[in-house]
Parts: sequence; C-alpha cells; structure tokens
Amino acid sequence: MRSAAVSLALIAALLLPACSKPGTSPEIASHTLATSPAEKAYAAGAAALRDGNYERALDQFTLSHKENPDNPALSRDFVAALEGLKKSGDEASRQGVPEEAGKKWMAALRYLGHPATKGKALSFSRADLKGSVDHLSSIMMEKGLKEYQIGNLEAAIDIWRSILAYDPGNLDAAKSIRTTTTQLENLKKLAPPK
Repeated sequence: MRSAAVSLALIAALLLPACSKPGTSPEIASHTLATSPAEKAYAAGAAALRDGNYERALDQFTLSHKENPDNPALSRDFVAALEGLKKSGDEASRQGVPEEAGKKWMAALRYLGHPATKGKALSFSRADLKGSVDHLSSIMMEKGLKEYQIGNLEAAIDIWRSILAYDPGNLDAAKSIRTTTTQLENLKKLAPPK
C-alpha cells in the first residue's frame, strides 16, 4: 500500500510541473515524460494524428519504428495515419484542389510499403493510389492542352507545373513545359517593342 502511495506521489510530482504550464493538459504532460527517442517520436506522431496532420504523424511514427519496431500501438496508428492521408487526398480531389490531392496521394504511396503496415489490412492498394495519381495527371494534362490550344501558353505551363509539384517524375508534363516555354520565349522575341 505504501509503495502505491509513493508511486502516485511520484507520478503527481512529475505531472504537476508539466500541467502547470498554461494550456498543457495532463495527456500532453504525460507525453513530455517520454524518455527514449522512440517514445518521443511516437508521442509526437500520436499528437499529429489527432490533429489530422497525417504526413507529420507518419514521419514521426517512422522514426519511432526504427527504434522500437515491436510497438503494436505504433503499427495501429501508422495504418490510421496512412488511411487518413489517403482520405484527405480524396477529399482534396472532391473539393477541386488537384495539386493538394496529388501531393497527399504521392505521400501515401511513399509510406505504403513501410514495415509497420506488414500484415495490416488497408482500404486501398498501391495500384489504387497510382491509378488515382495517373488519372489526376491525365486530367491536368488535358486541361493544360486546352489552354495551350487557345493560346494561353502561360496558363498551360502553370497547369503542367502543378503536376510536377506532386509528381516530379512526370515526363509528359516536363516535356510539355519545355516545349511550350521555348515557344513562349520565341513569341516574345518576335513581338514588336512597345
């Protein structure tokens, strides 16, 4: 009984200074007690997950996993963050923010093969994500081509650059930008001085 009282007193002594900081909850204070780098990274990842910052959560969970790969909570939360990241990409696409959608889907693709997902069921596959990115890029390429065809070369270049913002390896967008930029520069040289 005495050791339980001592333990409670010790915990209270450790939490009280952290809780006495303005705006600090006991839950957050308990995260400040994390001592190992793996625990600190996991706590930061869990906070980011709660805040809906899925990429930061996945970054932190990745750091924690390097030190402590056997943490079952980490594996569960890693999958939750990955699901959240994919869904936030879907939502950005629905809201008409293609560059944001592409960035989120590409980030999800980067994390998809992480060991923390091993043996875990996800609601999507690598092929699903890649298909979403490819479909988005196809739509954006077409949109840029329409601008190009009506003579809005700068608008076309901007649209194709937005593809490279989330998919830097997209050869079609890069080639279209190079060709159209050259054409735009040549047109500017031909324009009479004002």
